[in-house]
Amino acid sequence: MYKPIELFAKVLLPLGALVTAGLVVAQDPVPVLSAQAALAAYDTDKDGTIDQNEADVAAGAVFDKLDVDKDGTLDEKELQGRLTKAQFREADPDNDNTLTKNEYMVIVAKTFRTANPDNDSTLDAKELQTAAGRALLRLLQ
Repeated sequence: MYKPIELFAKVLLPLGALVTAGLVVAQDPVPVLSAQAALAAYDTDKDGTIDQNEADVAAGAVFDKLDVDKDGTLDEKELQGRLTKAQFREADPDNDNTLTKNEYMVIVAKTFRTANPDNDSTLDAKELQTAAGRALLRLLQ
């Protein structure tokens, strides 16, 4: 039979660490808008979808907002979890550990295409709810 200290040290403490680690990993680094909220925010022509131009306008504004030091680039810290390390490396072809606005817009366009499997050049609420759609929304907010 475990003594209270042994129970805590051998069972509860490791179990708590696993649960906590799982919760941290499961959370989005940037909370993502619902599909309906995203459409309300970014669908400027009110056609019920987000097109590439609307995504570009939103992404450009986000880039400017995140570029707090106004040096024209974003580093991983400034991106605040919007890209994984692998996505960041892919978006940084010159390997300078920063993204210019153009590099950011390239990854936005690529993510948009991934979220648009029917290739109709627009994203509807259903497409925005997919993993690729949510990845795009992280880049737009």
